[in-house]
Amino acid sequence: MPATSFGALRHRNFRLFIFGQLVSLCGTWMQTVALGWLALELTNSALRVGLVTTLGSLPVLLFTLYGGVVADRANRRRALILLQTLFLVEALALGLLTALHHITIGWIYALSFLGGLVSAFEIPMRQSYLGELVGRDHLMNAIALNSSAFNVSRVVGPALAGTILAIAGAAVAFFLNAASFLAVLIALFMIRPGETPLSNWGTAEQPARRPGVRDGIRHIFGSSWPRALVILIAVLTVFGSSFIAIFPVYSRDVLHTGAGGYGALTSLLGVGAATGALAVAAVGHRFRREATAVWAAVGLGATLVLLGLVHALGLALPLVMLAGLSMALSAIMSNTLLQTGAPDHLRGQVVGFYSFIVVGMAPFGSLQMGWISEHLGTSAAILIGGSICLVAASLTAWRMLLYPASRLTADPSTVQTLPDLRTEDS
Repeated sequence: MPATSFGALRHRNFRLFIFGQLVSLCGTWMQTVALGWLALELTNSALRVGLVTTLGSLPVLLFTLYGGVVADRANRRRALILLQTLFLVEALALGLLTALHHITIGWIYALSFLGGLVSAFEIPMRQSYLGELVGRDHLMNAIALNSSAFNVSRVVGPALAGTILAIAGAAVAFFLNAASFLAVLIALFMIRPGETPLSNWGTAEQPARRPGVRDGIRHIFGSSWPRALVILIAVLTVFGSSFIAIFPVYSRDVLHTGAGGYGALTSLLGVGAATGALAVAAVGHRFRREATAVWAAVGLGATLVLLGLVHALGLALPLVMLAGLSMALSAIMSNTLLQTGAPDHLRGQVVGFYSFIVVGMAPFGSLQMGWISEHLGTSAAILIGGSICLVAASLTAWRMLLYPASRLTADPSTVQTLPDLRTEDS
């Protein structure tokens, strides 16, 4: 089936899954906001509130590579049912402890770590399952629609959380998040496994032994395009998207605006990202994936450089929207290239490695951005980060797109076994 606009929605199984994900993601954002607010009420410490996020991200950094191995070995649908159930139990525990007034910061830390541990296995399982639902032809479309759901929920979930916190309290937000996981579980039970287009992946290349972490890493770094993409993604994660962590300080100290301006910046970042994701879902099959991924990264670096130079809210707003657009385009195309370039028996590991970079390394990016902001100023932190991204993306564009003859393959033997990522989607 050729790639078309919103082609992933032609698959009944994917429609069920993406609807359940949208409901669940809204609940997850509600819990994230409520959990931060509750931790602040219990401790009145910004450091301890930040530790909640750190403990939620640490297991992803430690275990997501192995989570990718499990994703390649397990029945993904059944595994997702188990993992989503564990998420439900975690949210329900938070709700009960809060409603019964037994919640403590220690419980919040423990349950945040548990949620992160489940995420380390759920993220690669869910991402690799998208290809199982729609096949290779519509994978980019499915990733784009999944990104759209994420960005829509990032706007809707916090808005609902603010209302619920003011009216009913954090416990209700946790209970509603627990209920939201029922949407995913019902969708997973309604999916018909026999309708999944696995034939598109060329599963005849099954290995004689069960692949391990080294096989996935060897695949990624054994060919020029996957290697270039993961290095660029790492740079963008640590020095690019980490600017979001200092958004409140940037709004107050650089743009001299209050909560309203901060809210506008955050909303436009989400609007830009959602626009990029929907654009890929609608007409992305007409784009060359490699060029879009790399030039979008160049655009992100250039936009951050400009953000580091401006001091007016009116100029910052459209730049933030462009930053969100560039981030979405680069992420979706890179994720698609890595997955479609991997054989089915390694796809979970490739997604796990991608998640290890994007999610696991994000706290290091926030840390370096905060440190530079505190010592050199917020504008300088964004300017330096943007400059590093711009240089890295420009070098990648020069080496991989403008002068492709200069590309080198680490292991010449992989040329015969790895798919050619230069093929356009159309």
